[in-house]
Amino acid sequence: MTESTPTTPDPGKTPDHEEKTSVSTEGSGPAKHQQDPRDGSAILRQIVGGDVAISFLAIVIALAVGGVLIAFADEAVMASLGYVFNAPGDFFGAAWTAVSDAYVALFRGAVFDFQADTFNRQIRPMTESLTFATPLILAALGIAVGFRAGLFNIGAQGQIIVGGIFAAYVGFAFDLPPVLHLFLAVLGGALGGAFWGFIPGILKARTGANEVIVTIMLNWIAVYLISYVLASGPFNPSGTGQRSPQVGANAQFPKLIPDFLVPDNTFRLHWGFVVAILATIVVWWLLERSTIGFEIRAAGANPHAARTAGMSVGRVTVLTLVIAGILAGLAATSQVLIDRGSLTVGVAASYGFDAITVALLGRSRPLGTFLAGILFGALQAGGTLMQSITSTPIDIVLVVQSVIVLLIAAPPLVRSIFRLPDPDAPPRRAATTKEAAA
Repeated sequence: MTESTPTTPDPGKTPDHEEKTSVSTEGSGPAKHQQDPRDGSAILRQIVGGDVAISFLAIVIALAVGGVLIAFADEAVMASLGYVFNAPGDFFGAAWTAVSDAYVALFRGAVFDFQADTFNRQIRPMTESLTFATPLILAALGIAVGFRAGLFNIGAQGQIIVGGIFAAYVGFAFDLPPVLHLFLAVLGGALGGAFWGFIPGILKARTGANEVIVTIMLNWIAVYLISYVLASGPFNPSGTGQRSPQVGANAQFPKLIPDFLVPDNTFRLHWGFVVAILATIVVWWLLERSTIGFEIRAAGANPHAARTAGMSVGRVTVLTLVIAGILAGLAATSQVLIDRGSLTVGVAASYGFDAITVALLGRSRPLGTFLAGILFGALQAGGTLMQSITSTPIDIVLVVQSVIVLLIAAPPLVRSIFRLPDPDAPPRRAATTKEAAA
């Protein structure tokens, strides 16, 4: 056995790794992840180029695009466009008037109506925004849970419909004490949505079926199912097939602002909004603090690694879509279990599809989804007043929502417009002595 003699470095030659001295080593391979978290430049990059900044700037750009469309949809603006070179002030003045009037009306209809004659009517727009936001938040939370698990759940629309069927039946078919009746009706809505979410979950887990196709088909099944249900049995005592009986008074969400506090109570905001707040907290705990949430995130990040770690990806898939269905079913209760509420064909409206947009804007995070739901609820509430006062088409609101989604899906586009840094990109590496000499 021969012994290897250690090589003595030549004192006249500097080792190669010593020649690569530089002013900064940040961003050179693994050093990117070893930079000091207290570094001011790193913190600034995270703030300026992070998700929150991108979402805010996407909203700003969308409102600017909406302003351009509002201006060119105004008759006075188009009339002044014919002589814009002779009197440019007329064109810009008319454009400013059209855009400012539209957005002021949007604010009045969504947040605070400063022109109303009573305080109740002044703050009513804010409560209307929260009322519209309630089903959006609940359905979007279900979509967000699916996104975190790597599942694209398109079935919230159908889950809302089936949840509404279950909730409405429990609401009008039984006569129970106040708290118990409401609890069972809400539970019925959650179970209905969970059942409709279980079907694509088990199909994907057992057969590998694509959840996008399955949930889209289940949406159509739910659409025809509610038409059949409303035309037969206890749902159709009047024979019209358009509306179920009203749910019992004990199965209705109480108003969040009770009548005895407000003489002329026109507020529609109910305790379903509290359910949305509680659901947001529960989903946050589920995803960030529970074992199930860790498995959901792990399966979404890398299902092969999750299997290697001993997790059952199939079980996680089923559980995720069931949770999504529960949340969509709760969204249905905020539409059915209300004052003089009943089941109709339009119980889901477009909430199931709008929820996808809300979850995208919220970055699939519970708090972000909650805030995005309030924003979209405000746009929906304010759009009606904007159209009635300024004759601006309410479709402008849909354009604003669509632009927000487009920009959220393309963060590099927003960063390029505002020349923002990418927080995930390595900082520019300083030149080594070899490279500087070359």
